Amino acid sequence: MPTEIMSAIGLMAPVRTAGCDEVGRGPLAGDVVAAAVILGSSIPEGLNDSKKLTERKRARLFDDIKASALAWSIGRASVEEIDRLNILNASLSAMKRAVESLSPLPDHVLVDGNKLPAWQFSAEAIVGGDGSIPCISAASVLAKVTRDREMVQLDEEYPGYGLAKHKGYPTAQHLSALVRLGVTPIHRRSFGPVARLI
Repeated sequence: MPTEIMSAIGLMAPVRTAGCDEVGRGPLAGDVVAAAVILGSSIPEGLNDSKKLTERKRARLFDDIKASALAWSIGRASVEEIDRLNILNASLSAMKRAVESLSPLPDHVLVDGNKLPAWQFSAEAIVGGDGSIPCISAASVLAKVTRDREMVQLDEEYPGYGLAKHKGYPTAQHLSALVRLGVTPIHRRSFGPVARLI
């Protein structure tokens, strides 16, 4: 096939755009979890910033996104990495892992927030993207539902802290339980309320 025709076909090829978002920067416990999504031709109805959706709507969208997306993946950074790297760098690492795990890989990535991971992808950071860009909203939903469900499971392993309810955030219930029950292996030792108890 002549080179000029191949070039024209290449120019006409659709650009695969991934959305990427993370959840779990603020909690005192658990991993930070990121998701990356390349939406398919059918976009699930009702996408929005996951924090603005009810738990029931997030659960429905979680299944719809996974069923209809061209590709999706989850990345994470552990509690140990958060303590070693700091929460910002750990969050960027989680997002990088999520995007690099996509198959097919994206041509361009839209990231919620104002910072980008160090990677080889063409990308833009968009403040408030989780509420305005469908592929970022989809990533926001996948990340939040994944992390919330993991915290419910951890609540069974570490009862008494209320993890299923507050998902590791520094609520009065959580802070009180830390004083009573002590620090567990899933708590972030570099975070002030935890560090003060060690």
